Amino acid sequence: MFDPNLRDFQGRVARIQKTHAAGGGFEAEGTLGMYYYNSLKVQRRRGAWVFPVALVFATVLAMKAAVLATVGAESYAERIATLQTGGMVDVIGAWVLQADPVTVKLSTLLAGIGL
Repeated sequence: MFDPNLRDFQGRVARIQKTHAAGGGFEAEGTLGMYYYNSLKVQRRRGAWVFPVALVFATVLAMKAAVLATVGAESYAERIATLQTGGMVDVIGAWVLQADPVTVKLSTLLAGIGL
């Protein structure tokens, strides 16, 4: 015996399973469900690149300052001059590693604490 309501019911069940497989679900009004938490993930993703870039920048700056404090200003300048006479990658490295005012200030602070 054929029941047209059964086909309608199975179609709705299939749509619900498809929605659940895609990460959706039913939420009661006023609750903090998947929609709320998924919207937070989208907001966090927009500026997700800022922290890693800042971390790499701070790490390079700290390493430059530590090397400058360890080997001294004259030796550091000689090494940068040697890099500037090399190939294109060496010239870019010399530009990145050159002693800027922030690096010099940080190296004096590191030298002051005994690095």
